[in-house]
Amino acid sequence: MCALREASPPDAKLAEAAAAILVAMPAFESARAVALYAALPEELSTRSIHRAAGEAGKRSLLPRTCEDGRLEFAEVPCWEDLRPGRYGVLEPPADALALELSEVDLVVVPGVAFDRLGGRLGRGGGHYDCALAAARARAGTDRPFAVGFARSSQLVDRVPRGALDQLVDAVVTERELILREPAGT
Repeated sequence: MCALREASPPDAKLAEAAAAILVAMPAFESARAVALYAALPEELSTRSIHRAAGEAGKRSLLPRTCEDGRLEFAEVPCWEDLRPGRYGVLEPPADALALELSEVDLVVVPGVAFDRLGGRLGRGGGHYDCALAAARARAGTDRPFAVGFARSSQLVDRVPRGALDQLVDAVVTERELILREPAGT
């Protein structure tokens, strides 16, 4: 999947189409705070979602990597404030206000592959799984609502899952919104 994704980097039209679907979601419309990511070259950009969130008066947060490898999410009102971080990925500046992810209503997560059951295959570091698990434990609910953001070519029949893997509640591609069925249905 990594090779497939790197062989055909997404273009801006795919990101814009997927973003249009995402910002029309009730979960986005009702959110007061959203967490996004700054895309690597092979990932769909979330910049237009950031712009839509700002226009709607929502708080936008992006991750930065802490010394211990954890992700912390800090408020970024202006995309141009992002700076290259520890791994070259754009991150909020050190003085940007960090919030607990449990205070965020919706988090948009990248991935290498997704399935229609909420499975997500990340890059192998477990950063988003740890951040989501901690936030959900702190909130005592399934909050924040997690949305995988990917190209339709990244959908697979089944993503392998381990005990620590966190499911996403929905997947958005340039073609569709896929809501995960609640457990027991």
